[in-house]
Amino acid sequence: MKGSFRSKGTLIDLVIFDSSVIIDDLRSPRHRERLQSVIGAIRISSVVLAELWRGAAKPSDRKFLMALARNHPILTPTQKNWLESGEMLASIRADHGFAPTKLRDLHFDVLIALTARSHGARLITTNRTDFELINSYREIKLEVW
Repeated sequence: MKGSFRSKGTLIDLVIFDSSVIIDDLRSPRHRERLQSVIGAIRISSVVLAELWRGAAKPSDRKFLMALARNHPILTPTQKNWLESGEMLASIRADHGFAPTKLRDLHFDVLIALTARSHGARLITTNRTDFELINSYREIKLEVW
């Protein structure tokens, strides 16, 4: 079954956290209980890692990111995901008239969503506006906190 794997005979769902959840948790413990209660096998998007590395200013941030990458399998957008993301953003531009800067901001989120979709993973985010827009173009297993 896509989006799941077997562990000792039990199917376990895949879960990807958007960078918004991870950043919120690093700044304050507001998601701590929810994070600890998530059921599923956590995977990390290489796009999320790239976003987090871009903002990693302190040695503790870098140490956290290295541990995150070491402790969770990393899922990376495929060629198909990259091409589909461009097509999707063209449709979004045509439908909503977004400026190039908004489309550039959306691009990483589209790649995260398409990667999650390719693996049948549930995507957890706090970025309701952008991911609900993306979900209206390509349905994903979306959970907004």
